[in-house]
Amino acid sequence: MANEFEGSRLSPEEYEKGDLNLKEGDNAEILANLADFDDPNIDPENAVTGVLEDDSPYPEVRSAVANTDDPTIPVSTIRVWVMGIAWAILLSGLNQFFFFRYPSVSVSSYVAVLLSLPMGRVWAAIVPNWRIFGHSLNPGPFTIKEHVLLTIMATVGSGSAYATDIVAVQRVFYKQTYNFSYQWMLVMSTQLLGFSIGGILRRFLVQPPSMIWPANLVTCALFNTLHAQSYAGMGTRGGISRERFFLYVWAGSMCWYFLPGYLFQALSYFSWVCWIAPDNVVVNQLFGYQSGLGMSLITFDWSQISYIGSPLATPWWAEANIAVAFMFFIWFLTPVLYYTNTWYAAYLPISSRTSFDNTGSSYNVSKIVNSDASFNLKAYEAYSPLFLSTTFAVSYGLSFASITATLTHALLYFRKQIWVQSRRSMREQPDIHARLMAKYKHVPEWWYGIIFVSMVVFGIILIEVWHTEFPVWAFFLALLISFFYVIPVGMIQAITNQQVGLNVITELIVGYALPGRPIAMMMFKTWGYITMAQALTFSADFKLGHYMKIPPRSMFWAQVVATMIAGTVQLGVQAWMFTNVPDMCSPKQKDGFICPSTEVFGTASIIWGVISPARVFSPGQNYSSLTYFFLVGAICPVAAYLIHLKWPHSLIRYINFPVIFSGMGAIPPANAVNYVPWAIVGFIFNFWIRRRHFSWWTKYNLPAERDDWVEYGADMVGEYGIY
Repeated sequence: MANEFEGSRLSPEEYEKGDLNLKEGDNAEILANLADFDDPNIDPENAVTGVLEDDSPYPEVRSAVANTDDPTIPVSTIRVWVMGIAWAILLSGLNQFFFFRYPSVSVSSYVAVLLSLPMGRVWAAIVPNWRIFGHSLNPGPFTIKEHVLLTIMATVGSGSAYATDIVAVQRVFYKQTYNFSYQWMLVMSTQLLGFSIGGILRRFLVQPPSMIWPANLVTCALFNTLHAQSYAGMGTRGGISRERFFLYVWAGSMCWYFLPGYLFQALSYFSWVCWIAPDNVVVNQLFGYQSGLGMSLITFDWSQISYIGSPLATPWWAEANIAVAFMFFIWFLTPVLYYTNTWYAAYLPISSRTSFDNTGSSYNVSKIVNSDASFNLKAYEAYSPLFLSTTFAVSYGLSFASITATLTHALLYFRKQIWVQSRRSMREQPDIHARLMAKYKHVPEWWYGIIFVSMVVFGIILIEVWHTEFPVWAFFLALLISFFYVIPVGMIQAITNQQVGLNVITELIVGYALPGRPIAMMMFKTWGYITMAQALTFSADFKLGHYMKIPPRSMFWAQVVATMIAGTVQLGVQAWMFTNVPDMCSPKQKDGFICPSTEVFGTASIIWGVISPARVFSPGQNYSSLTYFFLVGAICPVAAYLIHLKWPHSLIRYINFPVIFSGMGAIPPANAVNYVPWAIVGFIFNFWIRRRHFSWWTKYNLPAERDDWVEYGADMVGEYGIY
């Protein structure tokens, strides 16, 4: 469609002056070709302007991504591979080492973004231009495409692989220490299965222009800022440059964080109401932060505001959904349930991530298991059922609702988009970025198919050769669940910046299907949930490469090699630690390597895999009523869809029930101090400033986005303050 208007492109100034001689029907035709569903992110006026300028229909994308490309720019160079592999080893190794420590220290992936730029420029300045196997050691100035590819290699495995926790739990809780072959196949299978699924489904989650992936726009704007790129979507607003604005924000964030993060931590949890009435139980339950509902509202700590994600990268309408859901479910429904003593809640804290016994003490799992970690029914009956805080129980119910709401929403709203994209090629996408990427050789789907089949074989081998109590049919069921949810969950995330989690539903299914098998529970959860999460992580990387015009085949090899290297390094570091660190994972470990994540994961394996959800959610059990949330989640999108058909231009088009239900997933431990200021900041920047001062918002909102860069400054101060 954009090609039809290439001869009549207009500037934003000409558009605003009304020099646009298109009929209303032409505008409607343009909008109809942009998305095959009613996209809340579409602003009709701005969308038409973008198409006529041969740019993205989304102003967020135009402000962060250039609508031009130079295919001759070096990308997959020797220096990228050398530095990329070095960063992949360094970040994965360091983060895996500190992963087991409390308090933990993590090296942000943005360290690689910042430091790799001067490293690349130094390489370009001092390394001789020799050739090795036909490839130049120094092809010239360090390019933005090299920087992007290097960063993807550095960050693809920077966080601890989820499967390494299975290995740690087996060693600590169940005294199972299998050899490196088992560990390596487990990690590779869980990591690369997600990669292959994401690659196979990229036509649904990457190529369409409506799949904007808001978080990626921050990264794109950062790369363009660091490399001083100029392009039409930045606008013509005067004032200080993006580079200087970014520097001011970054420096200011580091200086400010000394106050709430180190010198005066009360600014982080500003419980001013509780200071007035410190002995009033109800006041502390409603206004307290640690175990209350946090109605005090005030915080001066950006790390608290951005705890649940960036308020500046998330569309305002999605933030509004979450804000309204928070007020209803947490500030209204939770107190009603608590003060009516539903589920015996009044005997427990109103908000806590801990499970309790019938005395109000933390649930002692060791009292209900035998020495081999198997379930002891008599001990369980003599001890206590499991009790949850009210916010924790409500959070489980909302998670159940999000699972069915996601499927219903996708069926009603996305079915046409899915069908159309299944038959549409890259060149046919109504988007300048897709057409620019169509010039590059694409990765054949059989490449991803080979990886998928290989990793499935790895999974079957480790299940059958080693004692896991995990049947092969359950392995395929987990993969089926993961594959089934990738498209609907991915489309919602690409539009709203919110991901629906499958952790609770996978625990529920395996708990009923394979009771009394904790290792099987962990494996089912990992292949059923983390495979989907990995697929979406890789899809986000694919979209970053799409925006920055990285050749797909270079992306493919960089991601595969970096993932394999990072996973191998993490396993090596973990094995070394368990061999050489005294009292590893012991509560009394002198250096703080008490393995908090391993303890939580291990306890969950016992609660869900040993006790089983049948003793928690089945009819007659304390929390059986929560299963009605499955029905609520299925019905709500249908009601919204029918209303939308009747009044298509009403506010109902902005209501998204999967986001409403899944947005509460961080509670507990998150509470109002994380949600309400987050929504307020989002309203100020993504609604008020965007409407009143659009040129300022276009130039400055994303390039120096405060979430990642204030968080980076907070990490610098907070991490070193620990020691």
